Amino acid sequence: MLSQTSIEDAALPDASPLLRVPFVLLCLLMTGLFVGAVYASALRAGSPARVARRQGLVAAAASTLWLGATAAAASMGRLSFAAPPTMFAVLALTLALALGIGLSPAGRQLAVGLPLAALVGFQGFRIGVELLLHRAYTEGLMPVQMSYSGRNFDILTGVTAVAMAAWLARGHPSPRAVLAWNTLGLGLLVNIVAVALLSAPTPLRVFMNEPANIWITRGPWVWLPAVLVLLGLLGHVLVYRRLLLDRRAAR
Repeated sequence: MLSQTSIEDAALPDASPLLRVPFVLLCLLMTGLFVGAVYASALRAGSPARVARRQGLVAAAASTLWLGATAAAASMGRLSFAAPPTMFAVLALTLALALGIGLSPAGRQLAVGLPLAALVGFQGFRIGVELLLHRAYTEGLMPVQMSYSGRNFDILTGVTAVAMAAWLARGHPSPRAVLAWNTLGLGLLVNIVAVALLSAPTPLRVFMNEPANIWITRGPWVWLPAVLVLLGLLGHVLVYRRLLLDRRAAR
């Protein structure tokens, strides 16, 4: 049986441009939307334009640093599930950033300053993510269970996000419906993260089919958890926070 180290050293097939280019563009687009949301929410909160610009620049600088650091670590082969399991540091930081931003004053500004329809519709990007993950599976980069041909049902979040956002934009506020949708979307996100971890070459591995989930330790695929999962989780935290703040305001 191959050791964890030998599994991670195994060569992965080269991704086609039809996978690599759209993946990178989607990550950059979603990062840009996050920066734009910081700027727009500051303006909608009544901040002067110079303050909104400064907040946008800080968000852009921090995002660029995170993108660059994770891509560099992956490209230099510094990320691994084998000892020392440095990939878990990236995953822990991803979780900490999503919760830290979502629960911070900046997160409150985003939750309050943006329309609820925009907060919900933002999750529509997960349609593109799932299409790219399925292509990654067909190209032999990741195991089938991480795609919608296996145990990944997250595309439902993206499809329903678009429908829910359109419904909200037409003036049909329904906190209970949004709460149910947000909880479903978070559950589906947790499901695929769990499947990904149980497909990685660690002692906790459950799915033994090949390839093991090592592609996210390489560049640019590290941006799957470090950017796309981070933004998906942050989006759910912001929706929960908006619903809670609206409920308090109604009281």
